[in-house]
Amino acid sequence: MSKPIQIRMGGYGPPTTGFSKALKFIGDKLQAEFGPRVAIEYVWNIMDHGYKAEDILTLVENGEMTLGYQSSSYLTDRVPELGFVDLPFLFANNAQARAAMDGALGAFLAAKTEARIGYRILGWFENGFRHISNRLRPVHLPADLRAMKIRVLPSEIQKRTFELLGAIAMRMDLTEAIAMIKAGTLDAQENPLANTVTYGVHKFHKFHTLTSHFYISRPIFLHRTSFDAWPDDLKRAMQKAVTEAVAFQRRLAVEEHDQSRKIIEDAGCEIVELNAKEHAAFVAAVQPLLADARKMHGEEMFKMVSKA
Repeated sequence: MSKPIQIRMGGYGPPTTGFSKALKFIGDKLQAEFGPRVAIEYVWNIMDHGYKAEDILTLVENGEMTLGYQSSSYLTDRVPELGFVDLPFLFANNAQARAAMDGALGAFLAAKTEARIGYRILGWFENGFRHISNRLRPVHLPADLRAMKIRVLPSEIQKRTFELLGAIAMRMDLTEAIAMIKAGTLDAQENPLANTVTYGVHKFHKFHTLTSHFYISRPIFLHRTSFDAWPDDLKRAMQKAVTEAVAFQRRLAVEEHDQSRKIIEDAGCEIVELNAKEHAAFVAAVQPLLADARKMHGEEMFKMVSKA
């Protein structure tokens, strides 16, 4: 009997997160179908093993891990087109964002990524809409962010977004950001509410504003050499399992948002919901960035969003 095909999947959150549960969903599907033909292993949180969150990218690219996920913003330096989906206020709602990432826009971005990095991208988890939390004051308008030190993902688009909003934007990995938040040397961060709770940020930040400024996806990428060498039935089964896991994870994401909001409120934090005028002030402040994006990328990807 031939040796089982090793499939090692990992991420950077505890097993209780929707992302970890989605990995288990994939593994369970494959195990049920292929039994001893596959050997499934999970590394739920690589940060527990001395890595930074961004190291999942290299671990999969080098073949030390078979499958991983990471916010697309971490790849924008290598795949400039991914910077497009870092643009602020690009999507109106979850339905539009999901349709775009499951459709022409997601396929376009996957092809651009695979052309530069040794991945196979089989789908897009939902990291969802991001909101601002801080330790200093309530945020209703861009002026409230003035001189506030905020962590952003390693994306120049995101850095410039918060510079236009008046903040001091600092690109850094999650590991470093958590340490600075705990030390009180970082004023603010931006994340979906579920991430804010998962990493305990709400214990240090009293003020939370539901800005929905970015919608971020997490590509599900596999080590291309390993995946391409698999038998066809296993490749088809992995694609099917990932597609189903995406739908599963997105349902969990909605539940996690509601649960996380309650946890934040129960911790005594203040949540600001922007009114129409306040939201419009944020949108107006970042228009120079959107204008530059049209010059850089043209209209093709914007059309993919509008059609979605």
